Formats: sequence, C-alpha cells, structure tokens
Amino acid sequence: MTLIRTARRLSGAGLALVLLASCGPSDLECMERAMYFESNRSSRDGMVAVGSVVMNRVESGQYPRNVCGVVGQRKQFAPGVLSKRMNTRTAPQLHDTAQSVLQGERHPLVGRAQFFHTATYHAGYNNMQYVLTTGGNAFYERIDPALVTQPVPLPPIEGVTGR
Repeated sequence: MTLIRTARRLSGAGLALVLLASCGPSDLECMERAMYFESNRSSRDGMVAVGSVVMNRVESGQYPRNVCGVVGQRKQFAPGVLSKRMNTRTAPQLHDTAQSVLQGERHPLVGRAQFFHTATYHAGYNNMQYVLTTGGNAFYERIDPALVTQPVPLPPIEGVTGR
C-alpha cells in the first residue's frame, strides 16, 4: 500500500523510478537464476560455488555492487539468465541455497575466485589458477602470467575418471 501512496504523489521521472524499483528482480531471484542456469543443478555444492563467485564479484569493487547487476552483466553469465523460464522443480534446493549464500555462506574452496567456465572447456590461457571443479564448472582466479612457472592443470571433474 505504501508504494501506491508514493506513486500517487509523484509524477514523471520520480514515478518511473519508483515503478522501476518495484518491478525489478530481487537479489534473491537473481542469485537463484545464476545458480539455476550456471550450475547443472546436480548438487548444492555446485550452486554454492556459483553463488560464491557472484558474491566475490559484488564485493570486489570491480563489478556492479549488487547481485542483479553482476548477474545481468553482458556476456558474463548464461544468455538469458535474467529472462529465461525456470523449472524450479528440477532444483529443489535452489531457493534455500540462494538465501544461504546471500546470508554469507561461501564455498570454502572457491576462495576469492571471480571466474568459472564449463568444466569440459579447455582454456589455452596461462593466467588461470584453478581452485575447484564442481556442478559442471571449473572455478578459477586470474593470476599474473609472469608468475606462472608451469601450467596449472584443471582440477578433476567429479564423477569423471582418467582425465
């Protein structure tokens, strides 16, 4: 009801800002969407790792200062991450996991990593320090290539042997 009273008092740009703020997705929804579309939804571990990267970016000062800003950045997350339809029945832990990450839970092995790619992708760069492979993704920190003395192998993919 307060939003309606505020909207009645405003006009023009002020009204547009109030309506825009009330219609946009919440940080919780944006976190759920990042976890849903970026992890393979097979494990809570993978979803927490994705959420940890999102929060590392939010807290870094180098990216937008809120979850929706980070998740909505162009060419950073899955295409349509904020607009595609989700079937939340395929990810029963999604809501609780997203809430937990927003309340401070982090994956202990992600550390300060701000990046990940599909675990089966073989990047040819020498500035990646891999820290974890889970939920179908390989998580890494960027490092100064001058500090790399030998290639850093991709961590083992869960459930895959002989790689």
